[in-house]
Amino acid sequence: MEKIVKFFQFLCLVLMLFPFHSSSLPLCTDKRAPRSPKGHLTFCPYNGKICCRESDDIELQKRFEGMNISDSACASAVKSILCATCDPFSAKLFDVDSEPRSVPVLCNSTSATPRSSLSSPTDNSFCSTVWESCQDVSILNSPFAPTLQSRAQLQQNTTSSKLTDLWQSKSVFCNAFGGAIDEKNSFCFNGRPVSLNTTDTLPPPRGMCLEKVDNGSYLNMVAHPDGSNRAFFSNQAGKIWLANIPDQDSGEVLELDESSPFVDLTDQVHLDTSYGMMGMAFHPNFATNGRFFASFNCDKEKSPGCGGRCGCNSEVGCDPSRLGSLEAGEHCKYHIVVAEYSANGTASSPSMAEKGNPQEVRRIFTLGLPFTANHGGQILFGPDDGYLYIMTGDGGGKGDPYNFAQKKKSLLGKIMRVDVNNIPSEEEIVKLELWGNYSIPRDNPYSEDKEMEPAIWAYGLKNPWRCSFDSERPSYFLCADVGQDTYEEVDIISKGGNYGWRVYEGPDPFQPQQTPGGNTSADSIDPIFPVAGYSHSNISKLGSAAISGGYFYRAQTDPCMYGSYLYGDLYASHIWAASETPQNSGNFTTRDISFSCARDSPINCDSVPNSNLPALSYIFSFGQDNRKDVYILTQSGVYRVVRPSRCNYACSKEVVPSINTPTAAHSHGSFLNDPNSVVMFFVSAVLLFLEFFM
Repeated sequence: MEKIVKFFQFLCLVLMLFPFHSSSLPLCTDKRAPRSPKGHLTFCPYNGKICCRESDDIELQKRFEGMNISDSACASAVKSILCATCDPFSAKLFDVDSEPRSVPVLCNSTSATPRSSLSSPTDNSFCSTVWESCQDVSILNSPFAPTLQSRAQLQQNTTSSKLTDLWQSKSVFCNAFGGAIDEKNSFCFNGRPVSLNTTDTLPPPRGMCLEKVDNGSYLNMVAHPDGSNRAFFSNQAGKIWLANIPDQDSGEVLELDESSPFVDLTDQVHLDTSYGMMGMAFHPNFATNGRFFASFNCDKEKSPGCGGRCGCNSEVGCDPSRLGSLEAGEHCKYHIVVAEYSANGTASSPSMAEKGNPQEVRRIFTLGLPFTANHGGQILFGPDDGYLYIMTGDGGGKGDPYNFAQKKKSLLGKIMRVDVNNIPSEEEIVKLELWGNYSIPRDNPYSEDKEMEPAIWAYGLKNPWRCSFDSERPSYFLCADVGQDTYEEVDIISKGGNYGWRVYEGPDPFQPQQTPGGNTSADSIDPIFPVAGYSHSNISKLGSAAISGGYFYRAQTDPCMYGSYLYGDLYASHIWAASETPQNSGNFTTRDISFSCARDSPINCDSVPNSNLPALSYIFSFGQDNRKDVYILTQSGVYRVVRPSRCNYACSKEVVPSINTPTAAHSHGSFLNDPNSVVMFFVSAVLLFLEFFM
């Protein structure tokens, strides 16, 4: 038994070094979410949420008929290839993150056997089928034309549209167009719509064990970009601290000195019940450039630099002089601000900096608030693109009376995506009518749309409160959106997505009490509905509810929690685990998860009387460190998810660590970037391996 335990310890060490790579969720080749067409497609055999509209279907049919393919078997294969653009997984089929493709990646039996749930287990030779059916068949305007492939692989004669005239052999053809499932390419096209293995589901965890590691009340947590076991914490007043994260099972608490913040911005931040510092983000290259960003509210009457454009303006059909009659409060006295700061010059390198400079480097974004609530305010960098995402609420006013969330020229109720690495000149800012010192990424969905603000990535949100990217599947960008009267929701955010507010609240139609800003009809939009959430009536006897978004759990600490998306409610102290069923489908089932406090928690959890439930009080936010452990930031302190056995939860996958098993990342710098740590890792792994087999 002891040798078996050691063997599993060895496996865990290996798995920690080499993370799993999973397939992406349904996305179209333009990286937008699949939608339901208004009618039925007549040419391409796709139903439900797909990537084609009726007009696309007609164009594909015209293109197919123009090819004038005489052979029925070849025609059938080519038709399926053309229609693959309608598949809800077409972004992966066409491998849009690599070179542009004229056809999807065709399953090729000469490569490794597919093993993904996103591919049929049979007919793995579709590339061979295409070659054998079409090799001697003339195809006009062939999608297999050589101009899209390497000339070195082709014969000199490229005038004919037969495959044999364009390609030297089946192997050369399938090297160009074929592929099989491996770590890089998650699945391939076998001639039929992608089907999911409905038995490939993720079971929900039975319970969650917590330990308390700090008594402080923080609103935000961001892992240090250098990959070390450090993280930044901030409070609503405007202070940011740098803390050392203790190892799991160490019995230690956060090393955080509240008397010595990393930076103090309280003199710039307007603090009140609904105002304060709502977000912070550290540049992906902070370890070398020292750039970090804060999102907060300011008062233009008290801060001379606070002034900016009002979110209520004539361009969006809003008259600021009328706002006071709708809700108590002073319109556009307060602003959302995103500002840049620096840690350069405070240490030998920014990675070693323990202090930041509170002097603002530049103002990235300023937006005057029409009402006193629903500000959003989180900011974070995209893990793949390096752009800054800015989350804004609808600005307040019960039911979004001016319909800001749906208006194309309003930046309220939106998720913005901006480039802070290429700062435009003052002339460019004025010419492009930007709201600050940022530029527009060229692949933003509305970068060329004059009817829409080009910074918008997604819209139709009420008050997004805590968004996160899945660390293993960056295309999974989940946001929790606070509801109005009945429903709290979790959305998968996609390029150009409209999330329905205020036409819908969650999945239900919404009727606002006042509509001075006009209405948006349900027929005029194509909303994306929540993948998870909860009704107010199901959770709260308190009369209030407000969702707080979390993270996909990707740590090895609790393997039975692995892959679940965790989120909670501010008032009700409930925590949910959403599991994807089937995996990679974008469909989730949610379970209200029980949680307890570890008996050996380094700080007493102040359990609820007559139970072992920790008294979390208000759940403000969630956090994640560089080892992917998840934290819950609450009014009563900071809690961390720990091994389930510490709370007597059963998890057959759990491996209890040996006392001598190294668990910590290097204190300054990424584990994988530190040669000594890597050497020690392999030495430990080899010793465990030899001890098992010797």
